[in-house]
Amino acid sequence: MAAAPTVPPPAAADDEIVYESMPCIRVYANRVERYFGSEFVAASTDPATGVASRDRTISPQVSARLYLPRLDADAPAGKLPVLVYYHGGGFCLGSAFNPTFHAYFNNFAALANVLVVSVEYRLAPEHPVPAAYADSWEALAWVVSHAAGAGGGDEPWISDHADFSRLYLGGESAGANIAHHMAMRVGAEGLAHGAKIHGLVMIHPYFLGSNKVGSDDLDQAARESLGSLWRVMCPATTGEDDPLINPFVDGAPGLEALACGRVLVCIGEGDVLRDRGRLYYDRLRASGWSGEAEIWQVPGKGHTFHLLEPFCDEAVAQDKVISEFLNR
Repeated sequence: MAAAPTVPPPAAADDEIVYESMPCIRVYANRVERYFGSEFVAASTDPATGVASRDRTISPQVSARLYLPRLDADAPAGKLPVLVYYHGGGFCLGSAFNPTFHAYFNNFAALANVLVVSVEYRLAPEHPVPAAYADSWEALAWVVSHAAGAGGGDEPWISDHADFSRLYLGGESAGANIAHHMAMRVGAEGLAHGAKIHGLVMIHPYFLGSNKVGSDDLDQAARESLGSLWRVMCPATTGEDDPLINPFVDGAPGLEALACGRVLVCIGEGDVLRDRGRLYYDRLRASGWSGEAEIWQVPGKGHTFHLLEPFCDEAVAQDKVISEFLNR
């Protein structure tokens, strides 16, 4: 289970609060205080699952934690699907190295039998969006550098075990937003060594828009906070109809250019962002995009519930759906 946020101190009376979402983060005009998501746990071999993890520095700004499932003793050189994963947290919270994601991927890598590259990107508001996109692209390019064959790249887990015909991008919440934009950039620019994205996993994606959708009314305060959050994390934004946060708006790059053959969208019935995720699925299918899209809705659960309740029946079911998607 995800660790509970620490109890935050009272707000400083003489400092201007620009944004807060308690008990997780408070953004002052001159500093940021995070109370959740920044805890660190070391890479290790998980005794329960046999999944091994280790950390790699990609550049001074970007790093990643890799998860390698226990290899079949009869086929130790076997190739695995690769999931390049971007964590969520509203572009301002979370870490590839925190206990929540570490525990999640120890279990998920074993379930799905995939090699996971969990990306650590710079957080806003200290590094405003689009810094997260730039870092995420750098990480993807690093992974793909290993597709050249013998001598390509510098990480043997990827060189030895990655099946680049089964390269996936994924993320939850803001991480799903990032994964979408990475797939769109691949469509515009391509990848080195002829690498292609096989599929995209969008878990509870963080998209907004000035148009009203039904799930906005599930929690009006949360919906307003998500709009405020975006404006603080991306100060140069034009608002909720910025194509970075609303890929359906007029002037946004056409979804038909999404550079993958398959997409899975996971949504939660109780999530205020539910219908933005459904809209993504609907617009993608109507766009002329030539791939195959699937949508899966979990009953009764809210945003990123699976990180807070990783062993509940609904989280287990969602992980199974994602695992099956990655192995088809």
